[in-house]
Amino acid sequence: MSVLIGTTPTRTFDDSRRWVTEGTALLTGAIDGLDPSAFDGDSQLPGWTRKHLVGHVAANADALGNLISWAETGVEKRMYASTEQRNADIEAAATRPAEELRSWYHRGVAELDEAMDRLTAEQWEHEVITAQLVTRKASDVPWMRAREVFVHAVDLGVGITFADLPDDFLLALADEIRTKRGLADDDLIGVEGPLPEVAAWLAGRPHDLMDAPTLGPWL
Repeated sequence: MSVLIGTTPTRTFDDSRRWVTEGTALLTGAIDGLDPSAFDGDSQLPGWTRKHLVGHVAANADALGNLISWAETGVEKRMYASTEQRNADIEAAATRPAEELRSWYHRGVAELDEAMDRLTAEQWEHEVITAQLVTRKASDVPWMRAREVFVHAVDLGVGITFADLPDDFLLALADEIRTKRGLADDDLIGVEGPLPEVAAWLAGRPHDLMDAPTLGPWL
């Protein structure tokens, strides 16, 4: 898999902020292009309609906004009350009217962007705790959001593919997923193809690679 082996992509804070902007524009265009009836259609995520997906991405903006608030004020504010509550909220979102979901999504995008713009360089260095109970610097929040908007733009099932995502983002994404999955070079022997297909495979999404082992879903 020549696109990954021997490659150690660098991901800067400025890269992540740029990817949030680009990914949000891509996803927003896709969501705004949906007729209300299309929200009830299936996404590319098993068991999820587009309503589930839009509700999830909207709730993610609110949750990441909690981490930004934590970094800004110093007052602990977790992403979600609990995993169970997060899941229940997504299921509840799937029952809401399409235009209500669309408005929620737009509000979350605007509020998260404004919150990130307020943070000082010092505040970006503050530590927060993610939904996976991992301690990270607030400066990782833009990367976390960039993954959500880009990958879920594909998951929305409106014709966007991994080939529509920026190569530098895909390299950073593939490197992170490979590390988190604990895949060594030996695990990747025989897995070769274009970067978008490799990234889709690593993310557990549909791909056109031949003879690549099946990986479970990610994100």
